[in-house]
Amino acid sequence: MDFGWLNLGSLVLGLIAWVLPVVNFGRYEKQNHWITRSIISLSACAISLSFQIFYSYYLVKIEDWPSLMDTMGAVALVSAVLLFVTIILNVSTIIIYRDRVAN
Repeated sequence: MDFGWLNLGSLVLGLIAWVLPVVNFGRYEKQNHWITRSIISLSACAISLSFQIFYSYYLVKIEDWPSLMDTMGAVALVSAVLLFVTIILNVSTIIIYRDRVAN
């Protein structure tokens, strides 16, 4: 069974996690669709990180230590950046919409 799809899925979901809050910046809606997009964004980030954990587990299970040792540093860094940027984008969305609703 090929587990390479976990990396591709993680990349796609990570991009979704960043694109949805950016879409919120460009749209002003009286409806609360921005809340739904923010929840989907945070969920995509969580699933993306989970895919990386499952892929690392797969490498441990097949005892591919060289691959694991070569990639863990980059995976940890990229995962932290994904989480940090996703949180910042979604918090910014909340602040922008809070200010727009208040005015």
